[in-house]
Amino acid sequence: MATRIKEKYVAEAVPALKQKFGYKNVMEIPRLAKIVINMGLGDCKDNAKAMEMAVNELTAIAGQKPMVTKAKKSIANFKVREGMNVGAKVTLRGARMEEFMDKLVSVALPRVRDFRGVSAKAFDGRGNYSLGIREQLLFPEIEYDKVEKIRGMEIVFVTTAKTDEECKELLAALGMPFEQA
Repeated sequence: MATRIKEKYVAEAVPALKQKFGYKNVMEIPRLAKIVINMGLGDCKDNAKAMEMAVNELTAIAGQKPMVTKAKKSIANFKVREGMNVGAKVTLRGARMEEFMDKLVSVALPRVRDFRGVSAKAFDGRGNYSLGIREQLLFPEIEYDKVEKIRGMEIVFVTTAKTDEECKELLAALGMPFEQA
C-alpha cells in the first residue's frame, strides 16, 4: 500500500521537477533517501530513567527504536566521560520515512504556535535539509501529562538532489511549508 507522500511524489513532484529542471531520465529526479531524527540527551547522562523516557518518546514519534549515541571524547567542563550516553538517533527509510514525513507536514508543524513556515535557509549545499524542533509535544503520540521534560530534536532530510534548489523544490512538492521570503 502506497503512503500519501509516495502518491504525492509520483503524481505531483515527479512531473513538476521534470518540467522545471528538464531531466531526461526518471532516475535523475531527486527523491527522499532517508530522514534522520537526532535528540541530544546530555542532561540525562546521570539519570537512566530520564534517558529511558526520552528514548521511549522518540520511539513513539518515529515508530522505530532509536540508537543511543555515546560520547566520543571526555569533556571535563561538561562532566562527560568517553562512552557516556549523550543522545539518541533514529534513521528512517522507506515506508516509515514516508509516514513520518506525512505526519510532520500535516499534523506536527501546523501545531507550532505562530507558524509561518520552516526556514528556507537550512540547506547544507549538497541537497540536504535540516530542521530543528523545540519541543516533542508537537507530535500526537506524545501524551502531555506523561512528559517529564520538554526536549527538542533535529530532523535531517537526506535527498538524492545535487543542489539546494532541487532539494527545496522536492520538499515543497511533498508538502513542506517553507516561509515566504
